[in-house]
Amino acid sequence: MQLTLRYKDLHITPEKFYVEACDVGANDVLAIDRVSTEVTLTVKKDIPPSAVTRQIYGILGTIRLVAGTYLIVITKKRKVGEFFNHVVWKATDFDILSYKKTILHLTDIQLQDNKIFLAMISHVLSVDGFYFSTTYDLTHTLQRLANTSPEFQEMSLLERADPRFVWNGHLLREFASQPELHRFAIPVMHGFIVMHSCSINGKYFDWILISRRSCFRAGVRYYVRGIDSEGHAANFVETEQIVHYNGSKASFVQTRGSIPFFWSQRPNLKYKPKPQISKTVNHMDGFQRHFDSQIISYGKQMIVNLVNQKGSEKPLEQTFAQMVKSLGNGMLRYIAFDFHKECSHMRWDRLQILLDRLAEQQDEFGYFLVDSDGKVVTQQEGTFRSNCMDCLDRTNVIQSLLARRSLQAQLQRLGVLHVGQRLEEQAEFEKLYKNAWADNANACAKQYAGTGALKTDFTRRGYNPIDKFLEKYPIKEFDAIDLFLGNYAVDEVDSLSPLHVQKDWKFLALPIIMVVAFSMCIICLLMAGDTWTETLAYVMFWGSASFGTLAIILYNGKDFVDAPRLQLGRDGSSSHTWSLY
Repeated sequence: MQLTLRYKDLHITPEKFYVEACDVGANDVLAIDRVSTEVTLTVKKDIPPSAVTRQIYGILGTIRLVAGTYLIVITKKRKVGEFFNHVVWKATDFDILSYKKTILHLTDIQLQDNKIFLAMISHVLSVDGFYFSTTYDLTHTLQRLANTSPEFQEMSLLERADPRFVWNGHLLREFASQPELHRFAIPVMHGFIVMHSCSINGKYFDWILISRRSCFRAGVRYYVRGIDSEGHAANFVETEQIVHYNGSKASFVQTRGSIPFFWSQRPNLKYKPKPQISKTVNHMDGFQRHFDSQIISYGKQMIVNLVNQKGSEKPLEQTFAQMVKSLGNGMLRYIAFDFHKECSHMRWDRLQILLDRLAEQQDEFGYFLVDSDGKVVTQQEGTFRSNCMDCLDRTNVIQSLLARRSLQAQLQRLGVLHVGQRLEEQAEFEKLYKNAWADNANACAKQYAGTGALKTDFTRRGYNPIDKFLEKYPIKEFDAIDLFLGNYAVDEVDSLSPLHVQKDWKFLALPIIMVVAFSMCIICLLMAGDTWTETLAYVMFWGSASFGTLAIILYNGKDFVDAPRLQLGRDGSSSHTWSLY
């Protein structure tokens, strides 16, 4: 396999950026022209002695903003662990370097826009969970890697990476077009990775948990729901649990993703907006695209739908069940489990009902196992696709239980667990296991919803003393992900920036009218008129005005909530299918 170079130094001159590799014997230097933006290869002797030198750990890529092109580099990293003798890193800090030596050519408005766009990019980079390896492909599961050709193994990491999980794919587009530059480009995944060296019965093994977050239809809670026209589901995450013992490796893969048809839950002035199923599109086309791709990638699908079967979530469950039935694909099976109803009043023991219903299917799917000689012993024949509304809390709880059941079987087969031993009885490992899955829930929740998961108390300790639902609400930077992933492209010469779209007069006038009317109503109550009927008339007039205005505001609630401004790309398309809202 062609290895990606490790970086040592970034040399900066007014004309160029030079990136020097630290591999022993490596003489190639990446040269980026700050004027023409051309990227070429040169040698160390061409680096001017006057260049300012700083250490970096990787190139995330480049992006064009109002002020021109910027180079994004990794400036700090932390070692997560070793993955079959390959080091895995977490990128913890970045720097955004302008190609331009000056921004004096920009107008005041352009300067302000550029500042906002830079803040958006910085916001995405500040969200925890960017991982990379310079020698190992983190974007593929063990099973996918085992089933590849020798030609695939010889490809560069950038060329062979699964595009669903390369979050800097858009930023690396210039590198991708030049094969000779591929080894300088590091594919970076977003999600969660934890690695632990564990011991049970005096036998040591590595236990690894990886959650890969898809960059297709990525976004934030409420504003990104359902699927797009290509069948990509919102908040799609592939989670792989790996065991490495005496050279043998076992893997169990699960997925989560938004309910895969066209629906929305656009924020309004209510705390919990009501989900809306689109009535103007063909749901089955996108639905079939989604599951066709899932079957190709993972085999048979066991859909585990955890939404409520009453209230506002009920239509989603009914539609999902009906569409699976209408599709009539023998590779799909569906089960609905009303998590909140079944586990109300902290009856967490009732989760065993669901596990028992899924046990036969899980045994049929199995898991991936390769022995110490590299021979594939078993393949995983299908995956569980779990979802709730956000694909966070309820989903993570069920996934952790299914993963534990698979791990039990794997460790018994590998000889780590004795016959009749249960993982739940291994107190030290059980604590480690629960904490890791709770951390996984928090990571996925912060990346999608802006706050930690709500049911980590159960995942960590087996119970959930307080429902902290008031913590969760969508983060403000709706547009940042679209800009980072290239769903919105900045036009340097376009003066009509969507950042300056003016809101209608009603956004200012109606709240003022309501406040004034309500204030007058209170004043009339406190300062009675000459007669009782006169006072009542004034109170009724101003009260009606205030409540009438409030009703209009609530009716148009969506218009009064801060919404994404970078809704459409220059080609009129949108990864979020805003027209459905």
